[in-house]
Amino acid sequence: MKTLLLCPELFARESGIQRIMRLYLKALCETAGDGGEVRLVVLNDHEFPETLLRRYAGERLTLRRACHHHKPAFVWHALRAASGIDRVVCGHLGQLSVAWLARCLHRRIEYDLVAHGIEVWRPYSWTERLALRGARRILCVSDFTRREMQQRIDLPESRFAVVPNALDPYFAGTLTGASPKPAEPVILTVARLDAAEGYKGVDHLIEALPTVRQTLPAARLRIIGTGSDVPRLENLAAMKGVGAAVEFAGFVDDDRLSEAYRSCAVFALPSRGEGFGIVFLEAMAHGKPCLGARAGAVPEIIEATSGVLVDFGDVPQIARQLVWALQHSWNPEQIRRRAAGFGYPIFKEQLRRALAA
Repeated sequence: MKTLLLCPELFARESGIQRIMRLYLKALCETAGDGGEVRLVVLNDHEFPETLLRRYAGERLTLRRACHHHKPAFVWHALRAASGIDRVVCGHLGQLSVAWLARCLHRRIEYDLVAHGIEVWRPYSWTERLALRGARRILCVSDFTRREMQQRIDLPESRFAVVPNALDPYFAGTLTGASPKPAEPVILTVARLDAAEGYKGVDHLIEALPTVRQTLPAARLRIIGTGSDVPRLENLAAMKGVGAAVEFAGFVDDDRLSEAYRSCAVFALPSRGEGFGIVFLEAMAHGKPCLGARAGAVPEIIEATSGVLVDFGDVPQIARQLVWALQHSWNPEQIRRRAAGFGYPIFKEQLRRALAA
């Protein structure tokens, strides 16, 4: 099978979509078969770091183009790369019209869409509807995303497949390792801190911290991530009287991120807009319990042995559940087993089956 993979980004920044699209590249290369090949065109990357690319792309990767945020170049390279291929796997709805156009130019092509979360939980334009109706398969990262899409476009059930996201095997090497018991009740959250992404609920964690500290005075909140909302969140922490107990760690690389997971007591992200939530799996891979909102796809990941769920925006409930989670005796191995259920080998087989159906 000859496949063209279209992506918004792979290495330009770190977020859930970038991480999972790397695994799509890896899985497509590993399942290409004899005589198969994979071609790659990425919109926002400026380059492909060779060391990182070698992790995810094998000898089946025969063409790669990084388009430096240049949309006309992306369309040009994508249409050129589509010549002679069998299938396009499109990593974002915003690029699906390019896959549709490639099929118009090369009638043998079939194309599939990877549907992540909030980008498909909305009404569609007529061009998006046209492209969606031409897709052979819509690969939804969660059952929640599948249901949200089916409410917005009338397509046969058979066109949808749920392929849950997975742990990156190069990041999640802690599945079998022991994490030290934290010396302090540190609550960790990892998120983009952009003003447009208030649905992440990071401000609700800050607002809950004073109540948590009434019971656990040593409790602290560590926030990893960058974005335009940082000044507002810093002011909120100061206004709530917990400025000294909230650490804004900014961007960290994978080694420091892994250390942050190991050293925290609880991971928390009470977001209402998670199409999946890879950060929960990363925390669980380190044996850490998670707090998430009873919204989006999070209830498909967190269950009673691996964490707690809260109503989005309910700050008193968040505070109560954080105190409970910090005081509860969790079984780290049980939490790791939950994470292992979303391992890369399982993902690769699920993707292979979905694309072969």
